[in-house]
Amino acid sequence: MFSLFKKDPKARLKKSYEKLLSDALVAQRNGDIRLYSELTAKAEETAREMDAL
Repeated sequence: MFSLFKKDPKARLKKSYEKLLSDALVAQRNGDIRLYSELTAKAEETAREMDAL
């Protein structure tokens, strides 16, 4: 019954993953390749966490 109010961890990770990729795209377009690489690496780590669930 109380699981109705709990957020799905996979949905939270997916939202975070999409946000990281979006931010990485903006960084790449602005020419900040270092930030792009960092955000892409974080997005890949988030994808691995999603696969683990």
